[in-house]
Amino acid sequence: MKVFGITGWKNSGKTGLTERLVAYFTAAGLRVSTIKHTHHAVDIDQPGTDSFRHRAAGAAEVILASDSRMVLMREARATPPTLEALIARLAPVDLVLVEGYKSAPHLKIECLRAETGQPPLYPQNDTICALACDQPQASALPQFSLDDTAGIAAFITDRLGIQGAR
Repeated sequence: MKVFGITGWKNSGKTGLTERLVAYFTAAGLRVSTIKHTHHAVDIDQPGTDSFRHRAAGAAEVILASDSRMVLMREARATPPTLEALIARLAPVDLVLVEGYKSAPHLKIECLRAETGQPPLYPQNDTICALACDQPQASALPQFSLDDTAGIAAFITDRLGIQGAR
C-alpha cells in the first residue's frame, strides 16, 4: 500500500485537507483508508455497554460489529501501537493517508496557517516534501494553497506513482 502523510500543528488545516483528499481520490476510483493520530485520550466506547464491560473485564481486543460497520478496540496498556503496526492491520487499499505522526518516516505535506503562530516543521523534517499554506513560504519545496485539492492530489499521485487518480 502507498502511504502519504498530512502533518502540521493544531488548527493548521490537516483534517479539512485530509477529508477533501479522501473525497477526491475516492471519486477518482481509488480505495483510500486513513489513520488519524491524536495526543488526546480517546474512548469511543460508553460505560455500561457490553463492549465497554468486556474491555473493563480485561479483554485485550474487542470487536463491536453491526451489519454496516465494525470497530476494533485494542487496549494499549504497555506501549502505544506503532504506525507500521496500524498500517499492517488495514485491508489492502490504493492509498493510506496518515494525519499526524510528524516524525514517522513516510513522505508528508505540511499544512501551514499563519494564524496558528507556530513555526514550520519542514526546516527540521526531511520527510516533508511539499507545503499546503495560506501564505508563501521561504522554501524550495513545492507549495500549494490549502484549498488546492486537485493540485495536491496530483502531487501525491505523481510522487507515489499511483495511476488512475485524475
